[in-house]
Amino acid sequence: MNCLIIAAGHGSRLREVSASKPLTPVAGRPLIAHVVESAAAGGATAFTVVTGHEAERVEAFLATLPFQIAPVRLADWDRPNGHSVLAGAEAIGGEHLLMMCDHLFDPVIVRRLLAAAPAPLTLAVDRDLGSPLIDMEDATKVALGEDGAIDRIGKTLDRFDAIDTGLFRAGPELAQALRGVDSLSEGVQRLADTGAARTIDVTGARWLDVDDPKALALAERLYG
Repeated sequence: MNCLIIAAGHGSRLREVSASKPLTPVAGRPLIAHVVESAAAGGATAFTVVTGHEAERVEAFLATLPFQIAPVRLADWDRPNGHSVLAGAEAIGGEHLLMMCDHLFDPVIVRRLLAAAPAPLTLAVDRDLGSPLIDMEDATKVALGEDGAIDRIGKTLDRFDAIDTGLFRAGPELAQALRGVDSLSEGVQRLADTGAARTIDVTGARWLDVDDPKALALAERLYG
């Protein structure tokens, strides 16, 4: 299955240590290399990477990896992440995995997404709200409905049951839901409002959002 990786933004919270978030080194390897390799280990067979900031450097590095990788370059890369996801999803045109260039994860999460029943959207969630790996202030929260359906999703929810890991399996319905909105969460909420957004529980599988120097230092300890 094709894997869509979002790597277009400038990573403002990591700018003090790296000019390019995807190329930020963790244990001697760029973040995006860890993402591609973990996704492939989990079962992804091809990759579409949306680039923008420092696109030439990122694409040059991707060309050195031993995988089938197609870049999709955005001119307006500084817009919210929904625009990057839409561009990549439209390039793929069908079912795909979706992940972020700055999320490190155990390949088992990808295997569980691939084993899940097909749905317009399936999000891997973590229900360990006390995990020391989660930055709860910045995390995207998920309120669950019946049978693991997404009820609400967003960073400012007062009531929530789980945390968005940033790893999805999506059909073409996601691209449709993203038209006319800015953020990925808004598109997911549109699908949730129709009962089309599901979750799988991957609590216990390690993942880490590396979006600031503190998380980067933690990643070095875990993966170094």
